[in-house]
Amino acid sequence: MIYLKSFNLLNEAMEHHTICDCETRKIFNNSYPIGIFPLRGLENIAFDNITVFCGGNGSGKTTILNIISDKLKAKRKANVDKGSIFHTYVNFCTYEMLHKPDELKTITSDDIFDYLLDIRSINAHVNRYKDDLSNEYLNNKYKSSSGLDNYEELKGILDAKRKTMSKYVRERLTNNNIVEQSNGESALMFWEKEIKENAIYILDEPENSLSAENQLKLKSFLEDSARFFNCQFIISTHSPFLLSIKDAKIYDLDSNPIAIKKWYELANIKTYYEFFKDNKDKFED
Repeated sequence: MIYLKSFNLLNEAMEHHTICDCETRKIFNNSYPIGIFPLRGLENIAFDNITVFCGGNGSGKTTILNIISDKLKAKRKANVDKGSIFHTYVNFCTYEMLHKPDELKTITSDDIFDYLLDIRSINAHVNRYKDDLSNEYLNNKYKSSSGLDNYEELKGILDAKRKTMSKYVRERLTNNNIVEQSNGESALMFWEKEIKENAIYILDEPENSLSAENQLKLKSFLEDSARFFNCQFIISTHSPFLLSIKDAKIYDLDSNPIAIKKWYELANIKTYYEFFKDNKDKFED
């Protein structure tokens, strides 16, 4: 589903006007994001169901996502201070929206890391609780139940005498399913929870914290979400797996001028290809 059809960045003349406007109002303290795109020929961005920006550090892929996110007033968990001129720049940008999505959200790699840290905190708490329950089990197992009037205490003693320690502890851990998940599984669970139907999602390097196997699972999940859940994705990534998303429109920010390419035409992907081609004998019987 295409909600956002196009987005117009500032050309060189408009950027000069933006700088002059900021200087006149004496709020100019840095030039970000002036000068990043006009000399490389990127002014109009046309979107598909899944649009990907690929490039090395400093190529501007996160900057593009920040500009689009601010202009569309996308929800995000943490705001970033981008300097005085940034919001003035964004005000001059224009876009065309074909349909209004139910949700418009920006999700960064930092959001995923924060989620994983929260899970670790829960796990640490649960592990401490496991130790407490293990001690409780041993105390109850060898405690006499005769003469007890307290129902809960009596129930605990009888439970301990009838069950193994692992079953006793497991039944009392309401969030045991979280504890047993790896970081990769928790990250995939994060995406399953975050992505809703009929929405635009702006994703900054969503592959972070995921193994190659789980990046392929995320690739399939994003493809299915675009196809079946009417979602539109705008993504920045280095991942060869996400770059190979079916029918994705890819802007190569490392090329000059910036161009739309197939994933297998990207210099980044060719580096992987040459490496594995040079070492293919190590993978063959």
